[in-house]
Amino acid sequence: MMDWLQLLLPAWIMGTLLVFLTAPLGCLMLWRRMSFFADTMAHGTLLGVAIAGALSLPLWMGVTFLALLLVAILWVLHDPRLPNDALLALCSATLLCSGLLFIQHLPSLRPELLSYLFGDLLTISWTDLPTFAIVIILALGVLYKSWQAQIQIAIDPDMAVSEGVNAKWQRLIFMLLLALFTVLALRAVGSLLMGALLVIPALTARLLANSPHQMVIWAFVIAQIGVTVGLWSSAGLNTSTGLTIVLTMAVLFAMMFIFQKFKKLS
Repeated sequence: MMDWLQLLLPAWIMGTLLVFLTAPLGCLMLWRRMSFFADTMAHGTLLGVAIAGALSLPLWMGVTFLALLLVAILWVLHDPRLPNDALLALCSATLLCSGLLFIQHLPSLRPELLSYLFGDLLTISWTDLPTFAIVIILALGVLYKSWQAQIQIAIDPDMAVSEGVNAKWQRLIFMLLLALFTVLALRAVGSLLMGALLVIPALTARLLANSPHQMVIWAFVIAQIGVTVGLWSSAGLNTSTGLTIVLTMAVLFAMMFIFQKFKKLS
């Protein structure tokens, strides 16, 4: 039992810390209709992993560089004539294909490809937690200071601008926070499932909440249940941690959706 706790407890604490960012960022993504942005950012991390491997650098350096580069690219490409979802699709496909192609020519990275794609939260150790905790606390501080402005822009961008909110600055803050989340979540759910970690709890919360405040709280609860049940289930069933966490959240969404439908019928 103690061996299990030594293995699972650091992973569970890391997942719990990550949920503090998952809930508010996921809700903001839904309100701002930027759900595809997380997938684009996540797919880009694979190229960051490949670059770090080629240069013999720590993986977090390559992923951080790529995440910041993607934010800069999207900032430069922002044009009223080009739909955001189309730009994100372009960047997502290009980065994912580039990352996979790069990894094919790096034999040392191939054995760990599945962990990059789907994550391995169980690799988190006690020595990793202080760094993760400090970064998450700093990110939450930035998010707290800009929260009201972010909500105003999500509700009515034109009204927010007329009230003195700097929309471009807030958009940059939001993208940088998502980039930071991407770096942190790579170990938890991998590059292919980060979008699900953000979107599914927020979608489920939308079925239950009557206000933005309630939605963030419900998203936190759903994400926490998903991480806890998914993590311990993956250990017991010997399945991939990231896949099990996301599937647990998907089951919670399905249960809430069916419950709401039956409630309306009755």
